[in-house]
Amino acid sequence: MKKAERIKLFAFDVDGTLTPGYLVMGEKGETSKIFHARDGLAIALAHRMGYITGFITGRKSPIVENRGKELAVDFVLMGVADKVKAMEGLLKTCGLSWDEAAYMGDDLNDLPLMEKAGFSACPKDGVKEVQKAADFISSCQGGKGAAREFIEKVMKTQGRWKEAVDSYRKKQDTVSQ
Repeated sequence: MKKAERIKLFAFDVDGTLTPGYLVMGEKGETSKIFHARDGLAIALAHRMGYITGFITGRKSPIVENRGKELAVDFVLMGVADKVKAMEGLLKTCGLSWDEAAYMGDDLNDLPLMEKAGFSACPKDGVKEVQKAADFISSCQGGKGAAREFIEKVMKTQGRWKEAVDSYRKKQDTVSQ
């Protein structure tokens, strides 16, 4: 996949991509989210390998902010109505081009950003229109390893996966999941 060769930045939608998409609402309005440890490890590993990593999501959530801190991502953009505009600002700040940005989303509001990103992906259970727009469709559902598979695909295409795996053999410290 030639498009994956230039990637330097990974951005992810949250609900339905990094989570199974369920929103568990308490009576006082609090929300719970479920994340997959393997997705988290892969995001933290990508960061450790020098990729810029983070989240672009339409919802605001302290849970997402905490998850971003836990994984040491570079950015957490929440409450975003225009994901393309948010990514444009991010790319400008980072000095990167669209071809160097990868994005994974699962629903209709992700389409504009997926169509601009250099390499786009969706989970196996992404909506039909998103699947048509994606350069890569994970064999996993959202929140169940899709982000991990996407990151592995890019690193393997770039010939960096062995280096990433070997980094665990060389380091005593661990990457948070």
